[in-house]
Amino acid sequence: MDLFNEIKKKLSHEFIDIIEWLDNTNETIVHRFERYQNEIKNNAKLIVREGQTAVFINEGQLADVFKPGTYTLNTQNLPILTTLKGWKYGFDSPFKAEVYFVNTHLFTDEKWGTKNPIMLSDERFGLVEIRAFGTYSFRVNDPGKFVVDVVGTDGNFTNYEVNEHLKSLIVTRFTDTVGEANLPIELYAANTSELSETCQEVMQPEFGRVGIELERFYIENVSMPEELKKEIFEYSRLDKLDMVKLSQFKAAKAMEAAAKNEGGTAGAGMGMGMGFVLAQQMGNMMNPQATQQPFGSQVGTTPVPPPMPVQVQYYYAANGQQNGPVSFDKLKELFASRTINRDSLVWKQGMQNWIALKEIEELKSFLGGNTPPPLPI
Repeated sequence: MDLFNEIKKKLSHEFIDIIEWLDNTNETIVHRFERYQNEIKNNAKLIVREGQTAVFINEGQLADVFKPGTYTLNTQNLPILTTLKGWKYGFDSPFKAEVYFVNTHLFTDEKWGTKNPIMLSDERFGLVEIRAFGTYSFRVNDPGKFVVDVVGTDGNFTNYEVNEHLKSLIVTRFTDTVGEANLPIELYAANTSELSETCQEVMQPEFGRVGIELERFYIENVSMPEELKKEIFEYSRLDKLDMVKLSQFKAAKAMEAAAKNEGGTAGAGMGMGMGFVLAQQMGNMMNPQATQQPFGSQVGTTPVPPPMPVQVQYYYAANGQQNGPVSFDKLKELFASRTINRDSLVWKQGMQNWIALKEIEELKSFLGGNTPPPLPI
C-alpha cells in the first residue's frame, strides 16, 4: 500500500500546474495564459513577477487579482472565485477559469499628434488652424478594470492596440482644452509646458475610467501655417517700429519692384535709378540730419519726388477702452459729436504717455479758442 501511495503522490506532483508568463517583447500589455479548455488543477502554482498582475476571469466575471509573488491556488487564496464557483468545502478536481497577465510597468515615449488641423478663433486673425504633436507615458494601475473594460477576450493585447484608443482620446481632450483656453494664437507655442500640465489634468479622469494612469503628457510643438506666422511676426513688431520710416521703406521697395517689372533696357535703367533712390532714402532714414534733396532734383536723368507725407493717426480713450487709430478729421468729428471731450486722453506715435486732448497743440483748434477778440472802440 505504501508503494502505491508513493506512486500516487509522485504523479499528483507531476501534474501540478505552473502558471506564469515571460514577456520578451516589452510591447504586450495583456497576455492570456493558455490552457487546454482553461482547466487549472487544485494547488497549481501561480508565479507573478515584478511589473505584472494576474487577473482571474470566471465566465466573463472579474474574480481574483494577484500582485507579484508566488501562490498555491486553493480555496484560501481564491475567495472570489470560490464564491462564484460555490465551493463550500473546497475542491479537488480541475476548475475552469481564464488567467490574464497584465503588464503594469511604465510605457514611455508614446507618440501622439493631430491628424487634421484644429480650428481656433483668434480676436485679431479670425479663424486659424494649428497642429500639435508630442509624447506621453502611461501605466495600467487597475488591471481588473482594464481587462474587463478594454481588453475583453483578446488573448494578446499589445501596446499598439491600446495606443490607438488613447491617441483618439488625447486629441479630443487636447482640442477641447486649447479651445477653452482662449489664448492669443502665438501663446500656444510659447507656453507648451503650462498647456501640457493643464491637458494632463483634464485627461487623467478619462484615462482612469478604463484603469490607466497618465504619468506624463508633453506637447513638443504647436505649429501653424507659414503665412500666419509672418502676420504674427509683423503684428508683434508694430509697436516697436517707427511707422513713418516703415511706410517709407515699403514705398521704396514697391518702387524698386515696379522698375524691375518694366523689362528691357528702360527697365534696367529704371531699376538702377530706383536702386539709387532706395539707397538715398534708406540713408536719410538712418541719418535724419542729412541734407534732403529738393523736390525735382535729378538722379542721373530721372526726377526724384520727395516721399509722400504720412497722415498722423491718433488713438483715443472712450468708455474706459482704447480706440483707433483715426485721422485728424475723424477725431475732430468725434469731438463735435461729443464722443470725446477736452479731457479725453489721446496718444499718437512719438508721445511717451497718454495726454488730455486740450494739452496737444494741434488739437487745441477743436476747443474754439481761435476766435479773434472784438475790435477796439
